[in-house]
Amino acid sequence: MATNITITDPAGSRAARKLPGWLWFIALWCFGVAAAMSLGFAFRLLMNATLFAVG
Repeated sequence: MATNITITDPAGSRAARKLPGWLWFIALWCFGVAAAMSLGFAFRLLMNATLFAVG
């Protein structure tokens, strides 16, 4: 005797977790700006450390 078990996934559960394209664009843009600013800050700290060490 075989028992067939079917698990149904409602369509709304996957659609609710998927972000729209414009929200992905804003999220990635904010991440890029934050990464560029942190890289610039680290570069500024490194430049200040080396300039004061040499001078």
